[in-house]
Amino acid sequence: MKLPLLTVALLLSATLSTYAQIDLPAASPAATVSQQVGLGTVTVEYARPSLKGRTMFGDRLPYGKLWRTGANKITNLVLSEAMLIDGQKVPAGRYGLYAIPTATDLTFIVNKDANTWGAYEYKEANDLVRIPLKIEKPASRTESLTFEFMDFTPTSANLVMRWEQVLVKLPIKNDPDERIMAQIAEQTAKADVKPGVLSAAANYYYDTNRDMKQALVWANKVVDAEKMYWTYYLRAKIAARTGDCKLAKADALQSIELAKKAGDYAYIKNNEKLIAECK
Repeated sequence: MKLPLLTVALLLSATLSTYAQIDLPAASPAATVSQQVGLGTVTVEYARPSLKGRTMFGDRLPYGKLWRTGANKITNLVLSEAMLIDGQKVPAGRYGLYAIPTATDLTFIVNKDANTWGAYEYKEANDLVRIPLKIEKPASRTESLTFEFMDFTPTSANLVMRWEQVLVKLPIKNDPDERIMAQIAEQTAKADVKPGVLSAAANYYYDTNRDMKQALVWANKVVDAEKMYWTYYLRAKIAARTGDCKLAKADALQSIELAKKAGDYAYIKNNEKLIAECK
């Protein structure tokens, strides 16, 4: 018995539809990695292809040719705030991250179009910055494309891309000093300024090695308001930097006594180190 052509077409359509609904693991699974840098956040959204016995750089990824820096949709670089990327200012936003590998270098391209599929619709006119980086050759191979953050400071980090035996580090920095100093000036000038604000201001001056006399004024007010082991230690370390070891040691001993009662051994060690070094 012969089925009408329309019936055959409907059966074939139903069969194909059934297969289309099968869920399978992605060959290049999606991944997201984020890191706070300064007062902002850097996020990389990408698909992670694996080697599976293949040679990538110089073969599947020809030298000198544009690469989507992953698989599937273009890898996205998302900045919550303006950042310095290898010294070049990039505004907050969502960007496409392309790459061009050679045998010795890899150039990252931050492109304004973050929505293309692969590199097929790449437009050079949308490039924001290009960052050439020297390739490092680690001893071990990385099977799956990996982005991660390393080499942290309070205001910077390296975005590391590694795959096969290729590793590159992209320096990213967000220096909020100007904004922090404006906040300190505004908040410490208030008549009802809280001890926590003064403590944060004093710590920031200490960490950035600014006016220690002003930092000590704030630390004095903090200790007057809250006699805790962490407030005594704050004033002790500032006093030590000004050369007032008498005050520094007295505060450090008081901090140690209170820290022992609280069981905070980190502060005990910090104070002991301060006493030993203060001369």
